[in-house]
Amino acid sequence: MNLPANLQYTKEHEWVRIEGDIAYIGITAYAQDQLGDIVYVDINTIGQEVAAGEVFGTVEAVKTVSDLFMPISGTVLSFNETLNTNPDFVNSDPYDKGWMITVKISGDHSHLISQAEYAKLIGA
Repeated sequence: MNLPANLQYTKEHEWVRIEGDIAYIGITAYAQDQLGDIVYVDINTIGQEVAAGEVFGTVEAVKTVSDLFMPISGTVLSFNETLNTNPDFVNSDPYDKGWMITVKISGDHSHLISQAEYAKLIGA
C-alpha cells in the first residue's frame, strides 16, 4: 500500500502534509479502499475554525456516507474544487490530486503519527 513518508497520519485514516503554517489534508489510500468508489465530497466548513477531532465534511461512496474528521485544529482555507467534477481522484490519487482541504494551522499537531506507525496500525 502506498504510504508516502513525507506525510503524517491519524488513527482515523486522514493524512496531513504540513508546509509552514498551512496543512493539506485528505484521506489515506487505506480509507478510500475501505469506502469504495468515492462519488462526492462535501466540505461546508470553508472559512471556519475547526478543532481537531471535529467533522469538517463528508465523503460519499457508492454504498455509504462517512464523516471526515479534522486531524489538526485550524481554519479551513480552501477546498480542492477539482473534486467537484472528479471525486474519483480520492480513489486514484489520494495523496496528490485527491487532497481535500487546506488549513491554516492553529493548534498542536504532535499527536499525528508517522508513516511507520500508521503502517503498523493498518497492518501494512
